[in-house]
Amino acid sequence: MAPKIVRVGVFSNLDNPTQPLEWRESQSAANGLGLKLQSLGVRRANDFDATFRAALMERSEALINLPEALVNANFKRIVAFAAKHRMPAIYSERSAIDVNGLMFYGPNGLDVWHRAATFVDKILKGAKPADLPVEQPTKFEFIINLKTAKQIGLTIPPNVLARADKVIK
Repeated sequence: MAPKIVRVGVFSNLDNPTQPLEWRESQSAANGLGLKLQSLGVRRANDFDATFRAALMERSEALINLPEALVNANFKRIVAFAAKHRMPAIYSERSAIDVNGLMFYGPNGLDVWHRAATFVDKILKGAKPADLPVEQPTKFEFIINLKTAKQIGLTIPPNVLARADKVIK
């Protein structure tokens, strides 16, 4: 969608113990794509302003986030920053689209809740939680907000639009 982008800022919570593994996996994928990831780590909500300045100083050209509650709770700020600086951004939580985020890619929330309900049903019928298999999401969604794309001056190629599950016009 934006083939000339090289530097991608990655929002994460430095105090979340899952984030280092996710960072390493992201780095591995980025290396294969010729991208340079820039850590935009936060520990609390009041860290975002300094992190935004760091993104500008490090010349981030696009933004992503690792799935994380603190980051997700601040999508409105991240989306506003991305729009102000005309940076493409993709988010790991669908709620970012509700505040005019450009793109979302991640598990289909409704499908995840349906799967959780089947586990609750099994437990209520006597199954031991430890005996139930661990599952990963199998249904993912890709949503593009064309209003936001237009606002930041980004033209989404038709082949990318064709891959989207939903396009907001």
